[in-house]
Amino acid sequence: MDFSGQYELQSHENVEQFMSALGVPDDTIEKIKNLKSVTKIVQNGKDFIVAVQTGNQMLVNNFTLGRETHVETPAGEKVKAIMNLEGQNKLVVKAKDITSVAEFNRDLLINTITLGDIIYKRISKKVEDTEED
Repeated sequence: MDFSGQYELQSHENVEQFMSALGVPDDTIEKIKNLKSVTKIVQNGKDFIVAVQTGNQMLVNNFTLGRETHVETPAGEKVKAIMNLEGQNKLVVKAKDITSVAEFNRDLLINTITLGDIIYKRISKKVEDTEED
């Protein structure tokens, strides 16, 4: 399955609790929870670029399936992570004490991020990419 595409956030749950646990300042959390977020995924074989734009903030991480890499969290911390493919439609990233499962279901991207007993869920819908390569 090719995961490439642009996904616009439709809804999210527990954003305040999750971001607070990561150490994101309260004023930033207020901005994050009210802004639209767009995730762009570019896949080239086992290599991925995942860019999340929230307002004017851009968080970009690069992964190769099965290989350890360094990623940046929303709080700006750099941590080691490994991304793996589970089944045909799930990308699982384990970084420090965070596990992120991105499940692709037709035109939906359902991202469930777990930190301890906090579960942050993001549901995004695939949108047409207006850029031409």
